[in-house]
Order: sequence, then structure tokens, then C-alpha cells
Amino acid sequence: METASTKCTLTILQTSDLHGSIYPLSYAANEPREVGVAKIATLIKEQREQAEQLLVIDNGDLIQGTPLAYHHARLHHTAANPMVLCLNELSYDAAIIGNHEFNFGLPFLHKAIGESRFPWLSANLTNEEGGPFFGHPYIVKAYESGLIVGVLGLTTPYIPNWEQPENIEGVRFLDPVETARKWVRLLREEEKVDVVIVSYHGGLERDPETGEATEALTKENQGYELCNEVQGIDVLLTGHQHRMLVSTINGVCVVQPGNEGRVLGKVELSLQQCATGWEVVACEAELLSVEGVEADTSILEMASPYEERTQGWLDQPIGRFSGDMRITDPMAVRLKDHAFIEFINRVQMDISGAPISSTALFDNTSAGFPEKVTMRDIVSNYMYPNTLVVIRVKGNDIRAALEQGAEYFALDESGEIVVSPAFLLPKPQHYNYDMWEGIEYQIDVANPLGSRVVKLSKNGVPLDMEAEYEVVMNNYRAGGGGNYTMFQNKPVVKEIATDVSELLASYIMEKKVVEATVNRNWEVLKGLGEN
Repeated sequence: METASTKCTLTILQTSDLHGSIYPLSYAANEPREVGVAKIATLIKEQREQAEQLLVIDNGDLIQGTPLAYHHARLHHTAANPMVLCLNELSYDAAIIGNHEFNFGLPFLHKAIGESRFPWLSANLTNEEGGPFFGHPYIVKAYESGLIVGVLGLTTPYIPNWEQPENIEGVRFLDPVETARKWVRLLREEEKVDVVIVSYHGGLERDPETGEATEALTKENQGYELCNEVQGIDVLLTGHQHRMLVSTINGVCVVQPGNEGRVLGKVELSLQQCATGWEVVACEAELLSVEGVEADTSILEMASPYEERTQGWLDQPIGRFSGDMRITDPMAVRLKDHAFIEFINRVQMDISGAPISSTALFDNTSAGFPEKVTMRDIVSNYMYPNTLVVIRVKGNDIRAALEQGAEYFALDESGEIVVSPAFLLPKPQHYNYDMWEGIEYQIDVANPLGSRVVKLSKNGVPLDMEAEYEVVMNNYRAGGGGNYTMFQNKPVVKEIATDVSELLASYIMEKKVVEATVNRNWEVLKGLGEN
């Protein structure tokens, strides 16, 4: 008969892609939402009381994403980072470097790390000498039972395709799979750990059950490879894609807990003592929803000064619009020129001096602008800390970009234009469909992919495919983000370091009254005929 001491359980709790979300509310509508660290905190504290042995990990993209996080970073950065304060309060064991950790620059990130009572991990982000850039590739935690657990941190290496070069200066991005082979072996053989957990700020490019590709195989999301090509991993904590996922790949338990603190990832390992230590005999994983969960008052009180400052800033009036800038149907905005999109593009052109501009409607929650505009309206519609880049491209690059964007659309069984499943799964990618100003074009969704641009001109003259044009776009797109590889390594004419949201606000404040205009320079239709 076995005694209790020969068995134990380890509970692993995971958050990922919290994106600055503390309070359970929507900043755009200023209404309650089932999100945020304050609700997650209640679940963590409940689990801490119940767990025999506990490990709490944040998987990255922690310090950017809400107006609260933005206001702290840009206007009140001398105070302690509010997200770090929350994780300190909840006694997190470690956090992983995510891609959005770099958005506000390395000094801001280093300050947040310095304020943390937990280590930040990433083994594949190294300095020029090959050592971990942020100091810690992994942690080892020993429990009273004698159980020894290793946690290895990894980060998607695709960051240079999106981030401004100065924000990642000195950082080398190595392949996570090759890196994991090295460090998992070290954890097993030298650190003598019983359990290896890989916490990877990246997701899956393949279906976890079939192994079939679910997105372009760019090596942005290598979770499937990690499970199949690296021996010795017991649990893979993933993120980046904002998916809610529990699965098993090649015997490895895989979890991804969505975004904004909608759910808490939980893995419970059952372990059996053996001659060499402890071995995993069973693994159960689930996602614990925050829906209906009361927010933790200590977290709310801790973040209250940040929240009050943010709300005051958001309610500042900055100007007004003459005409309709509201968005009631996101699909209609993406099918025909709309005053909101034209305004963004015209501001980009005015500030940069470029004659051509492109931008996106980032998600389906953007409401557009009311007549009287506040900072809340600006940041709820343009939520990313993007900057502007003017690059020099050829006409055929513009055509290729339009064709890439045209893949956003598909025809359903009744012949109606809908969003292509490729832009909805595994996560919505509305931000990867661009709309343009400074050129005239038509897209025919009835045509095959790659042949959908049926009209492309500038000032009524067909665009010269070999001529060069200056185009302004955000830094994410200029680096090729969203599979816009035609923009990679193009000559940079100008960079504007100020966040686009600040540029929009300054433009409106200067003009005081902005007229909504629509010149109808583009449209998306079906059945226009062959290209």
C-alpha cells in the first residue's frame, strides 16, 4: 500500500496577453467587462488556498494594451508600473518577455523588470555575446516535497519584423526550438529537475490534432514544433495568438488562456515518486473563466490612482467633427471608402508629406468618432502605440499589397462577401486588411486570389508598376507585419517617432473643427469581370 508521501500534485496557473488590463471594464464605452487582473486575482487566491504545490506564470505581453497602460508609459512613467505591482501582489513566480513588452522602448522595459519581485525569462533573446539579454533563461523551483521544477522562457523571434529598431537594439532573436533543445537538456541533466515547463510567448502554426498548417508557416508561432522536436518537455504554456486552447501534442500538455484576463489557465500535474525523484503520471488542464467572478478589492485599490488619472485624461475634450465619423457596420467600412478611414489616412499624409497612405480598421469594436471628440475616442479607436514610416516602393509592390489585403474577403454559399476564415482563425486579424488613400482602386472578390485588383490608378492614370512611390504606413506594416513581405527592406524615406494616437489628437486640437470627407477612391465588389 502506497503512502501519501509517494504522491503529490503540482498546480500551474498561467496568464498571458493581459495587455495592461486591470479593471473589469471597457475603456471605449466605460462599461463593465468580464476581463482584467482584478478578477484573475480572485481566482489565483482561491487556487493558492487549495493547491498542494503552486506555480504562477505570466506568459508575456503584460505592460501594453489599455489606455491605463498607455497613460502610465507616456505621461506618468516615473511611477511604478501598475501591471508589475499587480503581479508582485499576487506573488507570481516568473514572467516571460512578450513582443509588446518592447513597444515603449528598452528603458521602460528595464524599469518594469527592475520593479518586479519575480524574474523575467527569455532564453532565446540574447546579447551580442550570446548570453540571455534579460539575465534569466530559466528558473528552478524546489518544493518541500522534494519536487524540483524547471521553467524555461521563450519568445517569438518574429519581433524584428514589427518593432522599431531602437526598441530592440542589442537584442539577438534566436530560434526557440534550437534554444529549447539546449536548455531543456541542461535542466534535465545538470539541474536535475523532475518537471520541465516551457513558457513560450508564441502560439501554434498547426492544428494541434492533425498537424495541418492553420496559418502561414513563418516561424512566428512554433509551439507545435516545440512539442514534437524537443524531448523532455512536460507542459507548454503558450500565448501571443489570443486563443483559448487546451490540448495535448506528442504527450505534452498545451495551454493558451486567451487575452485581457478573460480566463486563467490551470494545469494540474499528478506526480509519483520514483528512484530518481518524481515523474509525471497524469496531467489535467482547464481554463477558468472570470465571468461572474468578483474583482479583488486589493488589486482595485492598488491600481486606483492610475485608473483615476487615466479616466481624467480620457475625458478631456480635444475638438469636434463636422459630418459623420461614426462606425455602425465594420464590414461596410471595409467594403467602401469611409470618412473615418479617410481621416486617418489624410492625417498620415499631412504629417508625413507622403502622397499615398494606408491604414486599417483594427477591430470590430471601433465605434469611430462622435461629433465632440475626447482622448477616450482617440485611444479606443487607435489602440496600438504605432508610429509612422514613409517607405519608397514600386507600383508592383502596391499592387502586391492590395492583393494581400484582398485575401481578407471570401464569398459565402449565397455569394455574399464575408471575412475569409484565414483572417478569423486561429484569431481575428482585421488589422491585417488595409485601405488606401492617394490611389484609386477596385477589388473584385469573385476573382481568384492574386488576381482581385481590377483597377489601380493614381490621379486617373494607371499606376506604373516600375515607377517608385512614397507611401506612409505604420511601423508594423512597414516592417512586413501581417504577411506584407513586399514592404520588407524597402528604403525608408522618413520616420515619425510620435505615436499615431498622439498625432491624431494633436491634429484635431490644432484644427479644432475637422470636416468629415469621403472621396470614394476605392471599393470592394464582386463580379466585376476578369482582371
